[in-house]
Amino acid sequence: MAKLSSTRQKALLRKYSRNVKFLMMLGSICVIVFTLPKQAKFSYDIAKGRIWNQKELISPYNFAILKTDAEIESDKNTALTSVTPIYQLDEGVETAMLDAFKSSLQIKWHGAGLKDNKKASYIEAGDGLLKDIYAKGILNLNTKYQQNTAEYPITILNKNVETNKNTADLFTKQRALAYCSQVLGTRNDLDKAFLMDLLGNVLQPNLNFDNKLTSRLEREVVEGLSTSRGMVQKGEVIVNKGSVVSDEVYQKLQSFKKAFEDNSRVAGDPRLVLTGQFLLVSVAIILLMVFLYLFRKDIYDDNRLVSLILLVVTAMLFTLSMAIKLQLPNLYYIPYCIVPIIIRILFDTRLALNIHLLVVLMAGFFVPNSFEFAYFELTAGMASIYSIKNLIRREQFLISALIITFTYFVAFIGISFIREGSVKSIEFMDFLPFIVSVLLTLLAYPLIYIFEKVFAITSDITLIELTNTNAPLLREMAFSAPGTFQHSLQVANLAENAIYTIGGNALLVRAGALYHDIGKMENPLYFIENQSGFNPHDKLPYQESAQIIIRHVRKGIEMARKANLPEIVTDFIRTHHGDTRVDYFYQSFLKNFPEKFVDENTFRYPGPIPFTKEGGVLMLADSVEAASRSLKEPDEKSINDLVDRIVKYKLDQNQLKDSNITLKDIETIKSIFKRMLMSIYHVRIDY
Repeated sequence: MAKLSSTRQKALLRKYSRNVKFLMMLGSICVIVFTLPKQAKFSYDIAKGRIWNQKELISPYNFAILKTDAEIESDKNTALTSVTPIYQLDEGVETAMLDAFKSSLQIKWHGAGLKDNKKASYIEAGDGLLKDIYAKGILNLNTKYQQNTAEYPITILNKNVETNKNTADLFTKQRALAYCSQVLGTRNDLDKAFLMDLLGNVLQPNLNFDNKLTSRLEREVVEGLSTSRGMVQKGEVIVNKGSVVSDEVYQKLQSFKKAFEDNSRVAGDPRLVLTGQFLLVSVAIILLMVFLYLFRKDIYDDNRLVSLILLVVTAMLFTLSMAIKLQLPNLYYIPYCIVPIIIRILFDTRLALNIHLLVVLMAGFFVPNSFEFAYFELTAGMASIYSIKNLIRREQFLISALIITFTYFVAFIGISFIREGSVKSIEFMDFLPFIVSVLLTLLAYPLIYIFEKVFAITSDITLIELTNTNAPLLREMAFSAPGTFQHSLQVANLAENAIYTIGGNALLVRAGALYHDIGKMENPLYFIENQSGFNPHDKLPYQESAQIIIRHVRKGIEMARKANLPEIVTDFIRTHHGDTRVDYFYQSFLKNFPEKFVDENTFRYPGPIPFTKEGGVLMLADSVEAASRSLKEPDEKSINDLVDRIVKYKLDQNQLKDSNITLKDIETIKSIFKRMLMSIYHVRIDY
């Protein structure tokens, strides 16, 4: 099978670009719809303490009123108190301990120096005490069941026969020792200390707590509790229009919502639910494409960028769907603000806001309390976009995170006031999911890096790194072509100020300006800014000199690609001379060889001309800065004339026709260039 060349592949992609875009849209819609919960959506927003402004709500069927979490917890605690802990009687302990007592007494008897005729009375006394104690029973107390008093009722099992007692009627080891001490205190014929030592070693519990059986009883009691308290009958009014949603009404509404969702799983038509979801998601995706077509045609025409946007949107809604299916404790754990941050940094503010709005609207159909959710996420998303409008420092991510957190907190307090009407009722632990969400939002930073590499996009973060003068290429240029490096810095300052004033990406134009002349590093001495008296062009034909000058563009492109510079920056190298002539050598050739035929293309840059506003501004800044170095006595008039002449020449040569720069922009640019050049050359301005 023949393999298509890369050129042929690109041609086919361009030809079928619209079909590819349609398939990507359809694929995104299908993934989102496939993962969404397939059940009918409860159509009422419920909030305690609000006025019910919707129509009178009448129950369409019978349903149970569910207990609140607090009621269930109270019932659970009450039920658990009715369960007495189970203790198993171990009869073998008494026999073993009686034998141990007698053996221990025999061993220690002679060492104690007691008379042999007393041994029987010692055995009798100890044996009697142990039998009395074990007849009652010895146990260890369990703090779990000591509620208001140290004593608690228990159930004793002996061969599956149960007996109910209280721990007050039983011995612990300490009580047993105290009992022995009390009885032996009345026997003057016995050595109390000797017997107490023996008895202390053989007093072991014969009543053992049966945790497994007790836990099973407790579990059965809890599982047997009812989760409802009463019923709402079919046709009964749940809430009247204009009434306040009290605690009682709120619980009825929550119970109705649960019954509605359970009923829809059984009785609802899943095909209609699927159709509804498909329509809603389709409208949102189509509106997104319409926005791109009307306002960002450059993105719309690039399927690579469209696929990135659809991937981000689909991934966020897929994450939400999985969270719903996995029953995440709180859906606010999801970092919704990561979407507007990524889109803002990779594209622009308008697109970020538009996409975030559509994502939140789609998500709102499948989350509880849609209005509150939409308010939380829209305000936080706006705050995230506005906080990184101009990303020039990494710490802005942390500042943005703090602003988002503050926005969430203010919204949380406001909604809590409306819902509860009391400061004391606010559960501040409910704010924890928002904090986790903001922390997860910081994952935008590594994700942006991944998207940049995979989709070949250049973000402001990358541009910040490129404009660092310690970057490898710039450091090399500072050493090998210091004059060109200084020229590039001046061009960057001129272009950045101009583009900032007329509107554009100042960071991009600065990066382009710093790298636009890197090709001069191949032959730095052939460019006047790097010369110090000796000019190698003096020994070369004019055509060859022109080709060396022109070659710095092609060489610069090669160096940029080798260094993996973004294509958007490489474009500045390609276009900063447009398709103008190297006029000095061209005019010199005509003057010295009027009789010879000249191919003008030998003296002309290959182009293309600038096709962005930033590229056009850089071309003007480059030409003006270079020409200003030839001024012998720079003053206000000479600088004004120079700037006017250079700009007019570029306009006459049609170098700016594709750069989207207006005549008003041209006047602003000229004014900025003049003012900055006068400042650079310390020209005193007459007032």
